[in-house]
Amino acid sequence: MNFSANDQSLEFAQKKDSDDPLRNFRESFCFPQSESSEGPILYFAGHSLGLMPKKAPEYIQEECEAWAKFGVEGHFKSRHPWVSYHETLTEQMANLVGAKNSEVVVMNTLTVNLHLMMVSFYRPTAKRFKILIEPNSFPSDQYAVDSQAKFHGFDPKEAIVELAPRQGEECMRESDILDKIDELGDELALVMLGNVNYLTGQRYNFKSISEKAHEKGAMAGFNLAHGAGNLLLELHDWEVDFAVWCSYKYLNSGPGGLAGCFVHERHHKDPNIPRFEGWWGHDKKRRFLMEREFKSIGNAEAWQLSNPPIFQLASLRASMDLFEKATMKALRKKGDELTSYLQFLLKEKCHVVTPDDRGSMLCLKIEEGSKKLLESLKSKGVIFDFREPDIFRVTPAPIYNSFQDVYHLAQIFEEVL
Repeated sequence: MNFSANDQSLEFAQKKDSDDPLRNFRESFCFPQSESSEGPILYFAGHSLGLMPKKAPEYIQEECEAWAKFGVEGHFKSRHPWVSYHETLTEQMANLVGAKNSEVVVMNTLTVNLHLMMVSFYRPTAKRFKILIEPNSFPSDQYAVDSQAKFHGFDPKEAIVELAPRQGEECMRESDILDKIDELGDELALVMLGNVNYLTGQRYNFKSISEKAHEKGAMAGFNLAHGAGNLLLELHDWEVDFAVWCSYKYLNSGPGGLAGCFVHERHHKDPNIPRFEGWWGHDKKRRFLMEREFKSIGNAEAWQLSNPPIFQLASLRASMDLFEKATMKALRKKGDELTSYLQFLLKEKCHVVTPDDRGSMLCLKIEEGSKKLLESLKSKGVIFDFREPDIFRVTPAPIYNSFQDVYHLAQIFEEVL
């Protein structure tokens, strides 16, 4: 989006908010209260922990009451029976990531799901054993791929190939990613990237990367920790093999919230794909017969191990109901406008690392006095995220942030800088 000098005013931000068709969703969330500053908190940390939906305690309390009233019979007699509670989120989650209902399941936490997926989709041989990861990938992803390589008897220094931007550049060029896949060729077993890099905010083109990986005989899996609830996704059409994501960031499910998992339908009934199995992945119609032999559900739910925590599902449902009403298309449109406005207001004040191909997060590099600046911003009621040594991560989440939030943040930045 293009902005002019006249747009650097509170009146402009107020007009944008009054015209915003999503403005009322803000009232569905709880904002932290300031302890040390005057005025309301400016919350820009939705990429780290989303705000609590006001309905979350109500949904959780409903299941507490069902527990008190029914005990174990709550599995079948609760208003939302626990035995199938996760299924109330399937269609909403599938819509969110561009998948078929059969390809999505809510279960576990992110890195647990990543390991479960690599059990199935990282099957190295003596020749094809390498995993391609992004530069500055989140440490948990690095630990996961390293440990998987070691589990299969490979040295991570040889098995894990980390992409690197060109000299003097901060982000990857798409052509360089594709060229690296070509270069690795039949040594490449798995491409495992994030949808949005957590340290630069760069978005990767899953469609072209998946196509190139498959052309070379490799699998393509992705971590959507900063993509789900942030970007428009089409996992099925992009031919992604698998994807995992958390729900406590953009999806506002609460600290430690449950994660999501996508497995493309072409893999559901492939007998050659190994999988760790548990009774919640067993045929639902026969689950309580307690049979000795595992019989797969036949879709992404077959990768489930145990029955999920109901209170966490309830909390996530409170947020997913809002996303379903808002729609990702409308949220992405507002998210682009909000983030572009933030970039417009800050571009003369600090260095923006994030390229234009991004979601609702800007990574700002402020090398001089970053720690002092961090404390100054916090003292003025701004909540965001800082990564050593000099990266400020700022997210205007479109489901609850406003243009006035962005305007006031820019004013505070100018004041403290």
